Amino acid sequence: MLYQRTIAKDVIVTGIGIHSGKKVTMHLYPAEADTGVQFKRVDIKNSNWMKADALSVGATENNTTIGSGIETIYTVEHLLSVFYGLGINNVKIEIDGPEVPIMDGSGASFVFLLKETGLKILNKSKKFLVVLEKLRVEFEDKWAEIEPHPNLSIESTIVFAHPKIKKQNFRFDFSCENYIEQISRARTFGMLKDVDMLKRKGLIKGGSLDNAIVLDDYNVVNPEGLRFENEFIRHKILDTIGDVSLLGYDIAGKITTYKSGHNVHNLLCRKLLENPSAYEIVSATSLQEEVHNSFALPQAISISH
Repeated sequence: MLYQRTIAKDVIVTGIGIHSGKKVTMHLYPAEADTGVQFKRVDIKNSNWMKADALSVGATENNTTIGSGIETIYTVEHLLSVFYGLGINNVKIEIDGPEVPIMDGSGASFVFLLKETGLKILNKSKKFLVVLEKLRVEFEDKWAEIEPHPNLSIESTIVFAHPKIKKQNFRFDFSCENYIEQISRARTFGMLKDVDMLKRKGLIKGGSLDNAIVLDDYNVVNPEGLRFENEFIRHKILDTIGDVSLLGYDIAGKITTYKSGHNVHNLLCRKLLENPSAYEIVSATSLQEEVHNSFALPQAISISH
């Protein structure tokens, strides 16, 4: 994980947008070092390449949206989460609609596709955002904190007045293997009683039991049940990773969240960027040299290409 990565070759992904209900096709291309993750709406004439970063985030209701106006792209968080989870720093994405496809509601389909595509190691060091000071943001009864830690660690708590969820807490210490095994398969979820309200808002037009966990007043409606007993909190961490990946660097810091969502995650990213004394950007190779292996850099999975 010391060097930047891209994908080994072009790959095409097609699926349905969970909110738009529209079929969309994405074409992913390898990219050079320091490109970052960039999107382009090819269904719009003369559209521009748009770099996905925390300051490009617009709406955050039930998804993370980047951009503004007609070139907006929403529900980017699951794909970005998988890029971070697999150590992919650079990729260019052409998309022919307004929304990243939801696939099965988790990151599992993207993980499978990208492992099959293969990754390419680039001849340039990764950069780490090393947190130096503790910062906190609050919104109503929700909050998130980030503080110094030698590796990315996320501890999240959710609270829902539902017998299958109640209060769940989970701590996740990042490595690629841990991400694939513990986080990537956790699906998004919603309440059956909220469906009509969300559709009136123009959301979840493409939602179904194939791409979300749905709960009635007492139980999980999906006939296959849950993939993990605490799948709900694991998906919250999947979302959190996607949202904080918009900082643009691998992260050395601990994030703690309580009842948070996309809005709170983006507020935390923005507050960090507004406080340059709270972090430093360090190359992975120099960081490894400085700490003589005492700094626990994330371990990469072995993916051939």
